[in-house]
Amino acid sequence: MNRISFNGKIVAANEAVLKADNRSYRYGDGCFETMQVYQGKMLLEELHTARLTKTLALLQLHLPVHLSFEKLKSEIISLCQKNGCEKNARVRLSFSRGQGGLFEGNPTADYCIECWPLDQSIKELNPNGLEIGIYPDARKSMDKFSGIKSASFQSYAMAALYAKEQKWNDALLLNSNGYLADTTIANIFLLIKGKLITPSLDQGCIDGVMRRHIIRVMLKKGQAVEERPVHPDELEQADEIFLSNAIRGIRWVGRIGDKMYVCQQTVDIFNQSVRTILH
Repeated sequence: MNRISFNGKIVAANEAVLKADNRSYRYGDGCFETMQVYQGKMLLEELHTARLTKTLALLQLHLPVHLSFEKLKSEIISLCQKNGCEKNARVRLSFSRGQGGLFEGNPTADYCIECWPLDQSIKELNPNGLEIGIYPDARKSMDKFSGIKSASFQSYAMAALYAKEQKWNDALLLNSNGYLADTTIANIFLLIKGKLITPSLDQGCIDGVMRRHIIRVMLKKGQAVEERPVHPDELEQADEIFLSNAIRGIRWVGRIGDKMYVCQQTVDIFNQSVRTILH
C-alpha cells in the first residue's frame, strides 16, 4: 500500500486529506518541489533547499515551528523507505496556505509529501530524440512569480494536453513577448555553433534545479553559457537542443516541425553534469 505524509502524519495515499476550502485547491495558492531520492540520498539537495527557501519567502509562507529543512528531509527519506522506493524515487513536496477565503489563510504552510519508484533507466540519455513543438494558446508572464513551481499550473496543464493531441513528447511555452520560456516539465537549452544558450530567468522560465546544476558544471568546465532572451526563430539555427529537469536529467530533442537535430555535444554535457550526480 502506497503512503503519503500530510503535515508529518503518515496516511494511506487514497485517504482524503484536503478540505474543500483548501486555498491551493481553490486558488492555486501554494507551491511544490519535485526531487529525486537515490540510494537513500536526496540528489541536488543544496539547490532544492535554496529554491524552496526562496519560494516560501516569496509566497510569504512559513514552515511549521517544529519543522526544519533537516527534519523535512528526514521525513522525505522515511516515507520513501516506507513505500519501498528509497533506492530510486520521485518525490513531490507540496505546500499550501491552508483553508479559507481569498483574504484569509494561515501563513504557516500545510505540507504533503508523496513518492513513487523510478526505473533505473530514468537518468540514462534517451536513445531516440524527443519530438516537441510550440503551444500556441498561452503566454507565460515575466514577473517575480514566474520562476517558482506554483500550484497554479493551468498553462502547463493545457500545453501538456495539446502535446498529447499532437503526439509530441512535450510542448514549448512562449512568454508574453513571444520568446522561449520553457516546456511543460523542463527547461530548454540550445547549442548553436558550439555555444550553449538557455532562456534567462527574466524570460518567465521556471528556475530549474537541473538547469542551475548544468550551468554551474559547464562554467566550471570552461564552457560559456549564454543566459538571454531566445527567439523561436533560433530553434531553426540550433544544431542540438536538449531539455532538463531534476527527475529526468537531460533529454535530447530530435525534431521540432521539419527541423531535425543531432546529439553529439549533448552527450558530453550529459556525462559531465547528470551522470556524475549518481556517483
